[in-house]
Amino acid sequence: MDVVTVEQRGPISIIRINRPDRLNAISAAVARDLQAAFEAFDRSDQRVAVISAAGERAFTAGADVSDLPELWRCIPGVGFATEKPVIAATSGWCVGGGVVLVMMCDLLVASETTTFYYPEAKLGTTGGMISSLVTRMPHHLAMEMMLLGAKIPAQRAYDVGFVNRVTPPGQHEAEAIAMAETLLEQAPLVLGTLKRLVGEIVPVGPVERLVATSRAIARVRSSEDMAEGIRAYKEKRTPRFRGR
Repeated sequence: MDVVTVEQRGPISIIRINRPDRLNAISAAVARDLQAAFEAFDRSDQRVAVISAAGERAFTAGADVSDLPELWRCIPGVGFATEKPVIAATSGWCVGGGVVLVMMCDLLVASETTTFYYPEAKLGTTGGMISSLVTRMPHHLAMEMMLLGAKIPAQRAYDVGFVNRVTPPGQHEAEAIAMAETLLEQAPLVLGTLKRLVGEIVPVGPVERLVATSRAIARVRSSEDMAEGIRAYKEKRTPRFRGR
C-alpha cells in the first residue's frame, strides 16, 4: 500500500498521507514520498495542492517513533519549495510534526474535530522547527502549546487566526478543494509573486536556516565537481569542472 497517494482533480492535486491504521504517523517513507509528491506537483502544470490524510481520526499522530523520519523533507518551504498555493486540510489529531507541516502551508482548513497538539516536551525531544509557530499564532498561545503541551481545538485555533475555515466533521477536504477552486480563478503569476514576497517578510527560524545550509553543503559534497576535484588532485592535473 502506498503511504502517500496523489489524486488529480483537474489542476488541483490532492496529496494524502495514507496510513490510517497508524493514525497517519509520519514514517521515513511518508516524509520522502511527501517530498517527492510536492516536488512533482511543483514541476507539473497543476495549480494548487491540498495536503490531507486518509480517515477521520487523525491528520497525523506526528513522527513515527518506530521509523523516525527526516521530518524537514515534507515541510513546505524547507524540504521543498513552490510558489503555487498549498492548502492543508485536517481532521482529528494533528500532532507534533503535523503541526509544523500545516503551519507552513499557505491556508489551513480544519474539521471541528481537529485538535492541535505538540507533546514533545513531555517526550524529551524536539526538532526545534516548531519554534516558528510564534510567527503564525499569538506568542503566548504558541508557548502554551510548546511548553505546556496544551491541546488546542479547531475553534480556538480559528479564533486566533491560525485556521482559515472550520467545517463540520468530514467536510474539511471538500472545503479545502472549494478554496482551491477559488484560487484557480486568480492569476497564477500574481499568486506566485505574492507568495514569494510574503516569504521574504515572514521570519525564517533557526532550524529552517540550518536545514537550508546543510542541504547546500550536502549538494556540494555529493557533486560530480567534488569527485572530479579529488581525482584531479590525486592525478596532479587541472580539474575539469562542469557545475554539477
